[in-house]
Amino acid sequence: MSGETWVRNRWLHVFFAGTMVLTAVITAFGWSPWATRWPAYTAIVVLVVAYAAFGHRGYDDARAATAFLPLVVAAALVLPAVVPSTAFVQCIVFPLVWVQSERIRTAILLSVAVGVASGIGLQVSSGPDALVSTILIEGISVIGACAMGVWISSVADLSEERRQLVEELRATQDSLAEAHRHAGVTSERERLARELHDTVAQNLAGIVMLTERARGDLAADRVDRLDERLTILEESARAALEESRTLVAAGAAGVAGDGLGAALHRLGERFTRETGIAVSVDAPDCVLDRDTQVVLLRAGQEALANVRAHARAASAHVALHVAAEQVGLRVADDGVGFDPSVPTAGHGLRGLRERLALAGGTCTITSDVGRGTVVEVSLPTGAEPRLQAVTVPVTAARR
Repeated sequence: MSGETWVRNRWLHVFFAGTMVLTAVITAFGWSPWATRWPAYTAIVVLVVAYAAFGHRGYDDARAATAFLPLVVAAALVLPAVVPSTAFVQCIVFPLVWVQSERIRTAILLSVAVGVASGIGLQVSSGPDALVSTILIEGISVIGACAMGVWISSVADLSEERRQLVEELRATQDSLAEAHRHAGVTSERERLARELHDTVAQNLAGIVMLTERARGDLAADRVDRLDERLTILEESARAALEESRTLVAAGAAGVAGDGLGAALHRLGERFTRETGIAVSVDAPDCVLDRDTQVVLLRAGQEALANVRAHARAASAHVALHVAAEQVGLRVADDGVGFDPSVPTAGHGLRGLRERLALAGGTCTITSDVGRGTVVEVSLPTGAEPRLQAVTVPVTAARR
């Protein structure tokens, strides 16, 4: 028997041992109509030895119970037949029957068998004159044992159901925690992908473009331009390095301590130096929380990245508008434009819309072939990012 089984059933073992000791004492000193009492002692010894050998496993092992319970019923017959007072043994016999039986029907039948056997034993020792009292005593004993057994069994079944429900709840909680962890990991990956696209990737794209121009200047023997190109390349590379370090440190690259307005002015100046496209910036100083500033800066970066890659524009204008409950960013260019109704396979503006959806913002793109493009972003002031990304259909993405 395992240690866990012993601990769970230890009080049943103690109850059995105590009842056997008391039954032996009653057998020794109780009244008996017979000259010898060895059948009663034999029944007690057999019952104790059988319990120690295999009966104690009957609480968990059906085969052990099948072998032990008939001996219990036999003892309920022999003991009262020798010493009537040993009918007391039913105090342990009925619980053994109910605890070691797998089905309620079996326990009821065995309880009736114990009552009948004990009644027969009492009749053997007490004679026909005790028939009525024997029937009453054993009838009450059987009915009481069955009632108590059915009630305890229902309580045990309810406890088992609750235990299973608790286990299912724990499993569900573990599954939910794993799902939340997976969602958090996925959300963080998506956030890093957007940050990399909006910062490092765009800087690297600018470096590639500047390198191509420097190579063209060198091939055309325009050496006077190389110094400026190399200076801008160095600045772009340093910016990409700094933004990479910021992302590794789990921060949001791009917004310094001087605020969003200054960051947009730096963005415009750098964009002009890299591309030659004149960018004017109208961004007043304003008080916004850092998350809102990051979202708006990324919107400006993405809009200008599309100007550089697709617009073939001569100029662009960036304007920041701050109201009581809304803050907006407008980026307009005078490039070739495009048809927003034609879907493309780009990822830049789609990532921008996902970022805005997380913060409760919106993005509107207005464009027409030959008439330039206007990207307008609106965001509630003090917006708090949500945990999971919202998939937003993109019909005007160009990158």
